[in-house]
Amino acid sequence: MLDNLEKITDFRYGENRQQSASLYKNESSIDWEVLNGSELTYKNYLDMTMLVEILGEFFDVFATAMTKSGLICGVALGKTLVDSYAKSVDSNPIGAIGSCVGFSKIIDERTAKKIVQSQFELVLGIGFDKEALEILKKNETLKIVKINTPLEEVKISVSQELKITPFGVLEQDADRADFKKDSFKVQTKKKPEQEQLEDAIFAFKVAKYAKSNAVVIAKDFKTIAIGQGETSFTEACQGAMDYACDSTKDAVVATDSAINNIDIIHAAARGRVALIIQSGGTQNDKKIAEQCDKYEIAMLTTGIEHFKG
Repeated sequence: MLDNLEKITDFRYGENRQQSASLYKNESSIDWEVLNGSELTYKNYLDMTMLVEILGEFFDVFATAMTKSGLICGVALGKTLVDSYAKSVDSNPIGAIGSCVGFSKIIDERTAKKIVQSQFELVLGIGFDKEALEILKKNETLKIVKINTPLEEVKISVSQELKITPFGVLEQDADRADFKKDSFKVQTKKKPEQEQLEDAIFAFKVAKYAKSNAVVIAKDFKTIAIGQGETSFTEACQGAMDYACDSTKDAVVATDSAINNIDIIHAAARGRVALIIQSGGTQNDKKIAEQCDKYEIAMLTTGIEHFKG
């Protein structure tokens, strides 16, 4: 399968030390360069992939995303880049330690000064001011990566996904689905306010890249908590609620696929959540909407699933 691909590098090891690993270039590979730090690892590329995919959703605004071990740590939008950075770190200050952080806009001096106050393994951006780069390079071990391909093109650079299994090679189209007016519907008597609607769209876009079952709690364009990688929505939701504590009041909850269990609605009600956004499309949609109405929670369905293994 790799005969027609150009090998870029051999890694010291893959996800674990006993695994050999390499990086190959294909016709849709994006353009990037390393500006500082040691050689990138296999795991770095996994985190960088998630970073550019998330940032590609928010390429036209000030966005910051943090990832670690293939999981989203925090995502936020702000009025300025440093504002989005501060909100992102505040959303998960412990998870931020040792993570990879990425930015949707050119990193300026003010943001760079904040970055070096924390412990990141890698900083990714579409560009760096001269002063910002000088500040970041003072940390010789900090890996700095510049993405030369426009983020809006990164989002569509991968057209198919392949997975090698003992049964054969699984192939599917990449998940590029976006909101459509005819499938985006309010299912409850309570209608969302404009700010809640915008938070819901933000949270649903983040949930697209979290591991299923994914539950994203957000408010004011900042992830408050992310439940992911659980075997049930109920566990993912409860874990996110427990982490968020009192911050869930008037927040939004986004899931990556349809909600079938009313326990999630009960958990959202206890957290005084204002709005839930989910894919919908099941026979329980009416029952779920009725439960939301009972607790005066607005609910949106998108008609789009973002299940991610």
